[in-house]
Amino acid sequence: MKWKHFIIGASVGVLVGYVLKERWDKEFISPDKALKNAKKAFQEKGPIDGSWIYTIPQDYEMNGLTYKVYKVGITRKNEDETKQFEVIVDAKTGTILHIDSLSFES
Repeated sequence: MKWKHFIIGASVGVLVGYVLKERWDKEFISPDKALKNAKKAFQEKGPIDGSWIYTIPQDYEMNGLTYKVYKVGITRKNEDETKQFEVIVDAKTGTILHIDSLSFES
């Protein structure tokens, strides 16, 4: 009888673990979708030359709230000048939370 309880308990544990993993995986949008959202927003104001994304959501604090975000990079040419931007995208909704213009001195 004890083996039966053990097997039932182990089965329930595995099932709960699987359900929680599935829920966690669906909690965030995919990094590809976050990158597409950022690129789409930038392409409305002209072509972009390149892009990148950190694929693991990171903590980001803004206005006293902590968000899970993807960090995206966008490069575009404006006349003869290349500009780079860091875009903070909410990992749950895909909303752009913040954009920083990065400047590099040569």
